[in-house]
Amino acid sequence: MKMRLMVAGLALAVSGCSTVNSMTGTVGGWFGAGPAKAKPAELVEFKPAATLTEAWKGDTGNAGSTLLRPQADGNDVFAAGGSQVVRMAVTTGSTVWKIDTGVKLSAGAGAGEGLVLAGGGKGELLALDLANGQPRWKVTLSSEVTGQLLVVNDIVIARTGDGRVHGLAVADGSRKWLYTRTLPALSLRGSGGMVARDGVLYAGFPGGKLVALNAANGAQLWEATVALSRGATELERVADVMGNPVMDERQVCAVAYQGRVACFDRRNGAPLWARDTSSNSGLAMDERNVYVTDDNDAVTAYDKASGRAGWRQDKLARRQVTAPLALGTWVVVADGEGVVHVLSADDGSFVARARVDSSVRTAPVDIGPGFAVQTAKGTVVAFRLK
Repeated sequence: MKMRLMVAGLALAVSGCSTVNSMTGTVGGWFGAGPAKAKPAELVEFKPAATLTEAWKGDTGNAGSTLLRPQADGNDVFAAGGSQVVRMAVTTGSTVWKIDTGVKLSAGAGAGEGLVLAGGGKGELLALDLANGQPRWKVTLSSEVTGQLLVVNDIVIARTGDGRVHGLAVADGSRKWLYTRTLPALSLRGSGGMVARDGVLYAGFPGGKLVALNAANGAQLWEATVALSRGATELERVADVMGNPVMDERQVCAVAYQGRVACFDRRNGAPLWARDTSSNSGLAMDERNVYVTDDNDAVTAYDKASGRAGWRQDKLARRQVTAPLALGTWVVVADGEGVVHVLSADDGSFVARARVDSSVRTAPVDIGPGFAVQTAKGTVVAFRLK
C-alpha cells in the first residue's frame, strides 16, 4: 500500500507530500534518488476453489495517490474520486446520481443520517443530500481531511492531517467538539484510522496510540499503547497506527508500523494480547481471527482470543498488498499491480483471483452481496464470490 511521509510543522506537511512504497523509498524520495523498485513477486499458479466474478463497474474520478475507499449503506454504494461523488445501486452498479463538487477530494465517501460525506485537501468537508446529491452544507476544517468519515447518531466525525478529530452537527456542520493531539515529527500517510460502536469512537494515532472517545462530546475515555517509538532517528521512531481499528463485542484491535498488532478491552483499554509485527496498511477481524497485512506484504492470521499466529500467506511479496477484508470463509486483499486475491480463512491458501484496471491502495469493502474495490483510476468494481 502506498504511503506518504508527512513532516509535522512544515507548511507543506500535508498537501505537498511525496508518494512512496516503503520507508526506504521515502528516504530516497526526500533526500535523493531512491533505490529501484523491487520487482513484485510472480503470481503463483493454483486451482481455484471458488468462483470470483465481476458483477458491475462504476466510475468516480482518477484518485491518483489519494487513499479513497467506497462505503456501502443499505441498498447503495457511495464513492468519491477526483472531484466527484457518486451513488450507485449495490446490486447493479447503476448510477443513482453523480455530483462534481469542484473540490479536489482527499477523503470519502461516508454516509449516514441522510448525508453523504467527502473531504478535500484544503480542509473542505462536504455534506450532500443522500437522496439527490445536492449540497446540504460545507465547512472548512483545520487541514486536509483524511481517512474514514463517520456519522454517529447526530454527530459527523472527520479527521484532519494535523492530528485533530472533529465532531460536527449533522444538521449544519457546526462544531460540537474537537479532539487534538500533537503529532510526532514524521508520520505515514494512511495512519490514523477510526471506527465507532455503541457511541464510542476508537481512533488510532501516529506515535502508536489508540484512544477511545465519547462520540457525543469528544471526551477521552481511555488511551492505550499499540507500539512504542524506538530508535536513534525520527525515521526509526515512526510507530504509527495504520488503517482502521477493528472490534467485536469484547475487544478492539489495532496494528502499527514498526510496532505490534495489539488487542485491548473495549471497556477500559486494558491490554489483552500483542504480537510484534509491522504493517503499513492495516488489519481485519472475523469470529475467529485477526488478519494483518504486514509491510513485507504477507497476510497472517492471529487467533483473536490468544494472539497465537496461525497461517501466513507470504507469496505476495513486494506487491503492495492492501489491508484485508474478512468475508465469511474468505479473506480478500488487493494489490498495487491491480490484482484481487481471495484467500481461505482456514489456511491462507489461494482460492480465487481477478484483475482490475489499475492499482488498489485501500482495503476491499463488504457491500452485502459480495465486495468492491476502488482503483487508482477511480473505477469501483464489485465482485460476487461463490
